[in-house]
Amino acid sequence: QVQLVESGGGLVQPGGSLRLSCAASGIIFSFNAMGWYRQAPGKERELVAHITRGSSTNYADSVKGRFTISRDNAKNTVYLQMNSLKPEDTAVYYCNVLPIVRNYWGQGTQVTVSS
Repeated sequence: QVQLVESGGGLVQPGGSLRLSCAASGIIFSFNAMGWYRQAPGKERELVAHITRGSSTNYADSVKGRFTISRDNAKNTVYLQMNSLKPEDTAVYYCNVLPIVRNYWGQGTQVTVSS
């Protein structure tokens, strides 16, 4: 059974930082490209960053230069370092493989950026 468990969210002031983690089990983690996605209230879920098996990375324009995705294959974990956070980054953040497998969605972790 595949489980993706996100953690590390919280309430942060604009300009602050958070580091999200996604621990994977039930998949051969190192064989998969991984993505971080987010869904804000009333909006569709969007891909914000992804990392390939070879650790090449790509980012949505809205987060480029502020977010960094990384992976630790020994720990079956993918990370998202988020700096210079803005109120528009407020959303529930999820991880999934790339391309998405619908059954793999976890509960996500809430990130709220507010003063």
